[in-house]
Amino acid sequence: MKISSKGEYALRALIVLGQNRQHVVSIGEIAERTAVPVNYLEQILLQLKNHGFVKSKRGVYGGYTLSVPPENIFIGEVVRKLEGPLAPMGCVSVSSYEPCLLENGCKLKPLWSLIRDTIACVLDSITLDDVIKGNIKSVIGGMSLA
Repeated sequence: MKISSKGEYALRALIVLGQNRQHVVSIGEIAERTAVPVNYLEQILLQLKNHGFVKSKRGVYGGYTLSVPPENIFIGEVVRKLEGPLAPMGCVSVSSYEPCLLENGCKLKPLWSLIRDTIACVLDSITLDDVIKGNIKSVIGGMSLA
C-alpha cells in the first residue's frame, strides 16, 4: 500500500477543516494552508464531499466544512475510500482479493497479512481529531512497531 499525493492532500484538507470547525473555509485558504494547487484540491474536495466527509457552501462566503465531527472520522476509512485497499498484495486483500500463483504454498502470504493487519490496526485506531491534537502515540498505545 502506498498513499498517493491525493490521499495525503485529502488528509491535509481535512485537518484544516477540523481545525476550523466553527466557520466555512474557502478553497483558497485550504489551498494556501495545505500547499495544494486549487485545481487539484477542487477534485479532492469533491471526492471527500461524495464520500460524506465534507459539505460545501456556495456563494461569496462559500467554502467547505466537515460534515462529520473529527472524532468520528477514522483515517483508515478516508484512506480506503480515496486510495483503495490497505493490503500490500491482492492475495491478502479483504475487499479486493486476487488469487496468487502459489495460493496454497506461498510462504509470503502470512507476511503480507501481518502488514495488512498492522496498517489497518493503526489507521483504524486514529481519528482526524487525534491527528489534529497530536494524540497519535497515545492512540497506538502499547503496540510495538519498531
